[in-house]
Order: sequence, then C-alpha cells, then structure tokens
Amino acid sequence: MDLPDPPGDDADVPRWTADLDLPGLVDAHVHFLPQRMLDKVWAYFDDAETHYGVAWPVHYRLPQDERYAILERLGVLRFAPLTYPHKPGMAGWLTGWAAEFADAHPRAVRTATLYPEPSVTEYLGAAVAGGARMVKVHVQVGRFDPRDENLRDAWGLLADAGVPAVVHCGDGPIPGEHTGLGIFAEVLEAHPRLRIVLAHAGMPDYRGALELLERFPNLVLDTTMVGTPFSERFATLPADWPSRLAEFPGRVVLGTDFPNIPYPYAEQLRAIHDWAAADPRLGRAFLRSVLHDAPAELLGGPSDP
Repeated sequence: MDLPDPPGDDADVPRWTADLDLPGLVDAHVHFLPQRMLDKVWAYFDDAETHYGVAWPVHYRLPQDERYAILERLGVLRFAPLTYPHKPGMAGWLTGWAAEFADAHPRAVRTATLYPEPSVTEYLGAAVAGGARMVKVHVQVGRFDPRDENLRDAWGLLADAGVPAVVHCGDGPIPGEHTGLGIFAEVLEAHPRLRIVLAHAGMPDYRGALELLERFPNLVLDTTMVGTPFSERFATLPADWPSRLAEFPGRVVLGTDFPNIPYPYAEQLRAIHDWAAADPRLGRAFLRSVLHDAPAELLGGPSDP
C-alpha cells in the first residue's frame, strides 16, 4: 500500500500531512480551559495512579499561548476547544469563556458545554445562535444522567440546529455512575437526528461503539487516545478494528485530547496510520477523511484560517 511513512515525532507531522496531500489537520477534540480550572485538571492527572492505577504525566503542560503555538506548528488548521463542568452553574460561564477564546484564536471554533439544570436551554440556545460549532458533554466528570429530564429540550435543540456534540459517555478510563454506551443509546433513540461524536470511540467498549454506528447514522467516532500504546495497556482494540472501520467511511474523525495526553501528539497519528495500513480498503482515502475532511465538515466553515 502506497502510504508515506508515519510521523516520527511532532516536528515530522507537517511532512506527513504534506505527503498525504493535505493542507493540515482538523482536530475535533482539544481542551482549552480557564487556567485555574486547568490547574485543577492537571493536579487530578498528577494523582492518576490513585484514580486510574496508571501514571498520567501531562505532556503539554505549558502556558496557553505556547500550547496554541504547538498546534500551529503541528499544522492543526482548525480545532474544537472543549470545556466541561462538574457541577451546576458552571456550564454557562464556561461556554462564554470558550466563545471568547475562539474569538481571540482564529484556528479555534466556538464551542459550548452543558449540564442538567433549568437554565441549560437558555445558555445553550444563546451559544448556538452565536455560532457554536461543537458542544462538549462529559457524563463521567459531570456525574449526571444524560437522560435527565432537564436535558430533554437541550438535546432537541441541538438536533434541530444540527450542531454536533462530543459526548464522553463510555466507561473509560474508569466507569462512572451514569456511563456506559447502553445508557446513551437511550438518548439517541429519543433524539435520532442528534449529531453525536462518540468520544474515545466509546473506550473501552469498542464493539459496542461499532454497534451504535450501525444503528444511528448521525453518529461518528473520534480517535481520542484510541490505539495508542498508553491506552492499549487497559483498553485493547479488537484485532479486526481496521476492517470494521472500513464499513463506515467518513464516520471517524481526528480527536486527540491535546494538551492533556501523556505522550506526544504524533503518537495518536501513528496509531491512525497503522489502521490505514492494515486494511487495503482504508489507505490514503481513510487518512485524508479522518485527519481533515470529516472533522472539517463536522466543525463547518473553512478549514484554513
């Protein structure tokens, strides 16, 4: 199969994308947060052995401007800066912060987040009207039931607007009270027009994620942390993963979790390269779709700022 060599390190990523005839990358799963909140997130990862049983050294533990500059050097043309609340009263101001961040950083799109509370449709509706291109929903961190009655109209609002949501509802890295793909499947059944990006490809229930792809045509998977050596230690991909992905063209998008990953950005790209090389139906077309075309369509607007 005529594929360019995968990137050896972050500095090699622009060479790789050029060899694939791509203008750059579009990343649907990146995190930028207010610094005080990010410091708390990093402190949580510093104690990951207690929480998850594995060390999780944040690779890009740098000031905000430096992290943005790294994405520029990697050739990330467009990305979704995702925020997420862990209690009531946070989602509205985080959504406002994300809008201000995007307005100040041309490669970022406006995003929103939500929490099951009476005001959710108010701030979410304002964000959608203001041009939000992606919504982050973190069931595990928020510790809420995505079927909560307070979210019924919010899901309907997103379905009507066609605005996609990146939803972390799988049991990885550890199960939560309301995680599990079967629970979120009930949301999809109630709102079949929802455009959902299944974060981490439903890790660790990859086969369950593929079953959801079969059932719900508006669902796509993101690649965040999937197939990397770090994740393979506790969430091993099925041996037939590449061949199964070939059944769903255009329904896998690049996601990385930058900057909170415990390895270089290029490591995620090498995992995706290996999938493309493993099945002749994938190859260059798959890489171009995952790395640029499919996430660019998802985020809308031009992919080159």
